[in-house]
Amino acid sequence: MVVDDHPMWRDAVARDLAESGFEVVATAGDGEQAVRRAKAAAPDVLVLDLNLPGKPGVQVCKEVVADRPTLRVLVLSASGEHADVLEAVKSGATGYLVKSASTEELQDAVRRTAAGDPVFTPGLAGLVLGEYRRLAAEPLPAAGGGPEEPKAPRLTDRETEVLRLVAKGLSYKQIAERLVISHRTVQNHVQNTLGKLQLHNRVELVRYAIERGLDDE
Repeated sequence: MVVDDHPMWRDAVARDLAESGFEVVATAGDGEQAVRRAKAAAPDVLVLDLNLPGKPGVQVCKEVVADRPTLRVLVLSASGEHADVLEAVKSGATGYLVKSASTEELQDAVRRTAAGDPVFTPGLAGLVLGEYRRLAAEPLPAAGGGPEEPKAPRLTDRETEVLRLVAKGLSYKQIAERLVISHRTVQNHVQNTLGKLQLHNRVELVRYAIERGLDDE
């Protein structure tokens, strides 16, 4: 499903996706309409603009994800501002792409979003890697004492290597080919790392990094 308040843009995105093999089950041009039609059409992936009349995109995202937790939301926005990305992720979006992306990039992003991969426009992937580096570093004791904090999880060299590729936006299959290891081994490394951080999936990883404002890493 494609949601955008500009009819020409909305129709173009829907047409491009349909021509590349996706089934576009609905479109909408404002927030209220988007929520109603998403509930009725039950799409697997919602391609959502943030700047909508009636109800902002972040609110649409919250409501449709609350209604259907399995729905995956890919934000397609003209804004690449950190605050907008942060709001979208906090609202439940699993990916964020700026409108300067090519048709091929959008098609790839929708495929990967449907498969469960978090897809973020270049420049945000480093947030994840920065957070891993911070967590992998030995924490210094805080001045003044106080309750002892749990030690930061330690990542192995291979986990860090896999993570660096995850942070660059590579899929499990691409990582396996790059490192000449099996797809299952890549999954195991990611799952071990998520376990150390007490997170449940790669989307949470990206969200965790963004919420901590690691855009300067």
